[in-house]
Amino acid sequence: MDAHSEPTGRPAVHPSQIRGWRGAAACRVVGITYRQLDYWARTGLVEPSIRPATGSGSNRLYSFRDIIVLKVIKRLLDAGVSLQNIRKAVEALRSRGVKDLAEITLMSDGTTVYECRSAGEVIDLLRGGQGVFGIAVRTTVTEVMGRLSTLPGEAPVKAPTQLHPPGRSADRHTGTVPGGRRTAS
Repeated sequence: MDAHSEPTGRPAVHPSQIRGWRGAAACRVVGITYRQLDYWARTGLVEPSIRPATGSGSNRLYSFRDIIVLKVIKRLLDAGVSLQNIRKAVEALRSRGVKDLAEITLMSDGTTVYECRSAGEVIDLLRGGQGVFGIAVRTTVTEVMGRLSTLPGEAPVKAPTQLHPPGRSADRHTGTVPGGRRTAS
C-alpha cells in the first residue's frame, strides 16, 4: 500500500490532489518544536508519508493524517503518557485513514492508552477506573483542519526528468537522426 491510498480499500487519491505541509507548518499546528518533530521522524514515531527527508537541506512533507497523529501524540505527552506507551498507541493508529481516526476516542490513565469506538466503551473504562482523560480524535481532526486552512500547503514535486542519459554529454546527444537531419525540439 502506498502513502496515498486509504487502508479501507478506497482507491488512491490522484497525486495531483495530494497536499502536504512542511515541518515548520506541522510544528506550528501541533505546538511542538522542530527538534521534537525531527526526533520523532528519525526514530520512526511519525515519519512524513508524502515526502521523507532525503539528506541535508531536504524538506519533509507531512500529510493531513500525519499532522493529526502528531497532534494526538502531543496531547498524550501533555497528559503525562510516556513516549514508550505513545509508541504502542501510534502503532495501532498508523494504518488507519482519517475517517477511521475521527471515530476513535483515546482514553488513558496516564500509563496505558485505550482505544474506544463507542460511548459504551468510554463509560466501561471510566467505571473500571481506567480512564482518567480522553482525546476525542474527531475534535482533533476539526482543530487541525482549521489551523491548516490558514497555512500554505504544497503538492509534492516530482523528481526532475533527466535530459541526458548518464555518461552522455549534451553535445553527443543533440537530437539528430542518422543522415544529419535535426529532429524537432
